[in-house]
Amino acid sequence: MSLLLSTLTVIASAASAPATGVDKSVEKIEVQGVRSRLIKSGALKDDIAKTELLSNEYIKNTQSSSLADAIQNAIGIRVSNECAMCGAKRIMINGLKGEHTNVLVDGIPMHTMISGFYGMDSVAASGIGRIEIARGAGASLTAPEAIGGTVNLVTAEPSEDKIELDMATGTGGYKLISALANGISADGNTRATLIGQYDNKDQFDGDGNGVSENPALTNQSLTLMVSHDIGYSDNIRVRLNQTQSEVFGGPVLGDTATSISATLASVSQGEADALFVNDDVRNRYIGNAWETAEWVKTEREEASLSWLHEISSRLNVTSSLAYVDHIQDSFYESTDYYAEDTMYYYSVRFNYDLNAEHLLTFGADKRDEKMRSSSAALESTANYVSDSFDYDTTGLYIQDTWLPNESVEVSAALRLDQIQADFVDPQKPGIEIDKTILSPRVDMRYFHNDSFTSRLSLGQGYRAPLSFFESDHGILDSGKGFQVEVSEPERSKSATYSLSYETEMLTVTASAAHTKVEHLATLSHTDSGTPVLTQLAETAAVTAVDISANWQVSDTLTVSAIAEQYHYDDTFKASFGIAPIEKRATLSTDLHINEWEIITSAIWVASRDLTEYGYEGFNDANGEFAKPTTAESYVTVDLKVVKPLSKALSLYAGASNLFDYNQAEDMGSPLMYDAEGGYDVVYIHGPLRGRQAYLGLTYEF
Repeated sequence: MSLLLSTLTVIASAASAPATGVDKSVEKIEVQGVRSRLIKSGALKDDIAKTELLSNEYIKNTQSSSLADAIQNAIGIRVSNECAMCGAKRIMINGLKGEHTNVLVDGIPMHTMISGFYGMDSVAASGIGRIEIARGAGASLTAPEAIGGTVNLVTAEPSEDKIELDMATGTGGYKLISALANGISADGNTRATLIGQYDNKDQFDGDGNGVSENPALTNQSLTLMVSHDIGYSDNIRVRLNQTQSEVFGGPVLGDTATSISATLASVSQGEADALFVNDDVRNRYIGNAWETAEWVKTEREEASLSWLHEISSRLNVTSSLAYVDHIQDSFYESTDYYAEDTMYYYSVRFNYDLNAEHLLTFGADKRDEKMRSSSAALESTANYVSDSFDYDTTGLYIQDTWLPNESVEVSAALRLDQIQADFVDPQKPGIEIDKTILSPRVDMRYFHNDSFTSRLSLGQGYRAPLSFFESDHGILDSGKGFQVEVSEPERSKSATYSLSYETEMLTVTASAAHTKVEHLATLSHTDSGTPVLTQLAETAAVTAVDISANWQVSDTLTVSAIAEQYHYDDTFKASFGIAPIEKRATLSTDLHINEWEIITSAIWVASRDLTEYGYEGFNDANGEFAKPTTAESYVTVDLKVVKPLSKALSLYAGASNLFDYNQAEDMGSPLMYDAEGGYDVVYIHGPLRGRQAYLGLTYEF
């Protein structure tokens, strides 16, 4: 850490210090490296599938501090909050579950099995050049496990010396401090970027009963990326990242809890006679602090090395190595859980320009992942089986991008994987999953004319369900243990079609996607009530339909609109712990008035029948006051105003969820009792955090 901080100082000094005797008004010279040259020429072309791009400007306009913030309103994506206490976030693409999304960094799979639960809120938005969202099974050659699709975070390679600072503060303990420094060597061959970010949000308690519906979240992240050109044909890129995150939900600090450490230690006090006045979640909390507390501390280290070599004008090869170590230390209402997930990834990838019509991409990769977990509370139960595992995959792939004429492009890919998933608990002898899997994918693009374009994608994917965090809080049943009964990888087939209309001022795209999943993981129970991570015998299916439009009304006004609908069959609905959004519409505007920029966004979510997703619960332990079984429709509005104060300095202000619409205050508490009087925190169907107003400054030089 100290080395990276020292490097930040050096880069900042180099980027900001003018050379002696040089006129500061001289036009900046932008540098283009080996990698940028090959991408621009098409020599690193990947696929022709429909891909949503979220720019760095979009990330800033939405005041996003994390990956979850940045993509939550993107078309085809929903960021699902899976828990009112710990705030676990899942990224859902094309209506599939969060575990069906694979997150890449610069095209390399960097997120492991368990990082998809708390990692998405801790991925810093600062320094992301753009976000690429590819939808559908097998959407990436290097990430076949992406049954729903992939989210690729692309680090912008610097083209000039630059420093960016962003500082903001707001209501609800909101704080954001980020710094980005770009430095380029005198010969232009070495480019370095150093990014640091700190952000914080306090707990949110919409109904004021002393228990939060959204946890406190604190993140610290430091990233160093260095790209070095060796001559005209070679580029080496190194990326290092260290992230620390802490989440605390439940008893409100300063109200029903004094501190995190005191809360965790209060287990020794035993159980209170009641958690709430009259055993009703709508009333004041009177239980001991630990009885509703959930705390998660995450430490994450990433390192990747990529070497791009241009063998000839027609052939290049990229070799990549990556390492990820993800540690989670957590406390769930007296149940402790510690896990360390370590992954090594190796890849070699060739691009061969066969002729004017064919570009071949072929290669191999290997992923070795080991996760070891422990829990003193669970290990003391008779039915507990650890979810520690070894997961190894070795893959070969080939893709042909064919351009038969100016109107048609076809990309056909085939990937062969050997996968082994082994739960290493002594009670789980043998290797549970040992399969050889073939995953084909075809993407086609047809230019009808200058305005209309069709895209069709057909693909297959797979995923090994390995973590009992997928079991919707089964971990909290510490008195009943936990079991894992998984023997097959999930297998999916998907088809996506889109039609785009594009003119200079207007772009409209309509798309439809259908996905079927076999052996879908779900939570079941034994006759004695022990939670079991198991798999559905029936095939589950979801259909996603959406349309988006972007209209450049004038030089000063842009209007965007999105409408989405998801249809789940009964099998898929039975697998969800939290009811997904079925219909959503978004209207956004970006208006420039003189030097002012006003950015607005309104999101409408339709009502849903919660009984279709198995919702049943009560506000009180006696079962007299039933929870609503219909989730009403709602609208949230975001607003941001930016005013440049000088060429380098800008002031901004705004609010997320401007009108403070939240479930606890406006729809009913997400806290609940089940029919047996058991307490839980997952009666979720609306926004769990209210208005967050903020004021900030950005400085670029």
